[in-house]
Amino acid sequence: MGRSLTSPFRRLQQPLTLSLASLILLACCFVPLLALLAQVADGGWDSFGVWLKPNAWRLLLRSLVMSSVTTLLALIIGTMMGVLIARCAIPGRRALWLIHLFPAFLPPFLLALGWFDAFQGTGVLEALRPLLYSSVGVVLILSLAFAPLATSLVVFALLGVDAAREESGRIFGRPFQVIVGVLLPAIRPTLVLAALIMFALAFSEIGVPMFLRVDVFPAAVFSHLGGMAYAPGEAFALALPVLAIVLAMLAIERRFSGARAFAVGGVRGLSRSPIELGVSRARWIGAAWLIALVGLCPIAGLVTVAANGTLADSFSWAGNTPWRSLGFAVVGATFIASTGLVIGHAMVRKLPAAKTADSIALLTFLMPAPVIGAGLLAAASATGGALIVGASLLIVALVARYLAIGVRAAAAVMSQSSIAMEESAAAAGAGYWRRMLSVVLPANLAGVLAVWLFAFIFCLRDFESAVLVYPPGDEPLTVRIFTLEANGPPAVVSGLALLQVAITAVAAALGLVAVMRAARR
Repeated sequence: MGRSLTSPFRRLQQPLTLSLASLILLACCFVPLLALLAQVADGGWDSFGVWLKPNAWRLLLRSLVMSSVTTLLALIIGTMMGVLIARCAIPGRRALWLIHLFPAFLPPFLLALGWFDAFQGTGVLEALRPLLYSSVGVVLILSLAFAPLATSLVVFALLGVDAAREESGRIFGRPFQVIVGVLLPAIRPTLVLAALIMFALAFSEIGVPMFLRVDVFPAAVFSHLGGMAYAPGEAFALALPVLAIVLAMLAIERRFSGARAFAVGGVRGLSRSPIELGVSRARWIGAAWLIALVGLCPIAGLVTVAANGTLADSFSWAGNTPWRSLGFAVVGATFIASTGLVIGHAMVRKLPAAKTADSIALLTFLMPAPVIGAGLLAAASATGGALIVGASLLIVALVARYLAIGVRAAAAVMSQSSIAMEESAAAAGAGYWRRMLSVVLPANLAGVLAVWLFAFIFCLRDFESAVLVYPPGDEPLTVRIFTLEANGPPAVVSGLALLQVAITAVAAALGLVAVMRAARR
């Protein structure tokens, strides 16, 4: 009798869990887009008058060009560094990778502040000011900030390339021919995915352009949602055409990347016989370490200026913002990792609904953060704050912004595990929940922890989502730093920035230790 009642429930466990994860996804990702469309419809055609102003089209074109150039430069740097780290004879490759990657964990506007501090008082700043405070400065800073993300994606993709295919290329070709003719074509889906991720991040960025006094399209959307230029109808109208760009990006991802970008290898692949660089070895090694160390220059600049103040001053100005940042990041990462795990697992197991859920998550990620913020504010306004209000609004914004990363990272982890163990457990009568808790999670514990850590870092570094929807009086540390940049004491601002660096470094180190311990089990 018990068996007859339990068996149907066991069969419903996976559909119910996937439905719950999809409901979270729809609430965080799809509802803001629907609310955005509803606001535009309610405002009528008057709101679209903003597009009759030449400045709107100029800003959109400028942002598209700047994001494209940033993506190209970052992809070139990231691909070169990824190939050198993953497949070439570079001394200390793991250390090089970590040093190169760390600046990507920080808010880009913080790096812009660090570059400003690094040149301040040297005379170089005045000479470079026209270049720094321009579109060129924004592109260069963002390219260096996002390149490590491309590097990591390229590294993981190269570690998953079939060793036999690579060895065959080595027999008949030189190292450069192997890299260009074998390795890079093999990871083309990952390169496409990396390009889309960096383009989305660059197009959403408002911190660096605002710091460098460069007008960009997302900042125009943001300006219509606060301050003297408050005009939500125009903000929603500005955001609407971006949907066409995002849908085109989604189509490109589905055509050239999709599930093929999931197959990645483990870090153990670094032990595979590296490609020798021959007579150019010293130059490539020098270039790789130079790029990695240049990425640390902004942090050195922050240290220089912060040394003029005291820790007590910085902590006094920080208040409770570090704890709020950690709290928001922990809750956001937990939602992202758990929901991403369910959807990512379903994607790898090729369940039909999972692909649709992934598309919605990716669509939201590709949307500029101020657009999603505008949609969330519209949803909150439409419900009178009954559904999402206060801190929950920021949590929803973080989940909406970064859920696609959790889904894709979880799918990459799940794709590395064999389905045979799950099938054996199912044959023995284990339901979906028991299989996930007793088989899937233990077998992929290191990967699942890495997914959570990755989501946590992105939530911790977030500024674009938080600055629009943070609860009044409860801003995270990133928002506090940015608001003080204009009028705060320089030593205090740089000290707060270093506090963000320290929190990120400690969190990343503890997370990495946990991942490594789980991997040894």
